[in-house]
Amino acid sequence: MSDKQDVIAVFPGAFDPITHGHLDIVRRASRLFHRLIVAVGQNPEKVACWFQPEERVEMIREATADLSNVVAEAYDGLTMDYVTRVGARVLVRGIRDLADLREELQIANLNHLVGGVETVFLMTGEDHVLTSSTLIKQIVDMGGFDEERLSRLVPPVVIRRLVDAAGS
Repeated sequence: MSDKQDVIAVFPGAFDPITHGHLDIVRRASRLFHRLIVAVGQNPEKVACWFQPEERVEMIREATADLSNVVAEAYDGLTMDYVTRVGARVLVRGIRDLADLREELQIANLNHLVGGVETVFLMTGEDHVLTSSTLIKQIVDMGGFDEERLSRLVPPVVIRRLVDAAGS
């Protein structure tokens, strides 16, 4: 058994795009674990992504460049298989509300039963409890693209990507 100091954790998600809420969880989790992998995966319940996995990884890397123990990478397939492949022992999940908790508890129990991996839940900070990538995309889709407004929700790298996408 490895020492507690060597625990690798995975924070999986679609991150399309990454938000300040996600980054809050990343920063807090980075203080708890030796290494944190922000893993960009595919969610079969989400219809279409705005950004390709490689673009999402690039945005995460830029937004977390000051965190030396955080890496970002994309993966395909089951999260549990990815966790095993990278030698992680913990999944990190952010919880915004009771609906999130209910869904995440089912997944955490399954991951523990099938893969023996623990899940650590971090409550989203009150400033970010209503933030979601889906809502950000809806704001932009409905004509609400305002850099100042969006800067409260997403990091500068995401705003730059949204500006580039709107210009093309």
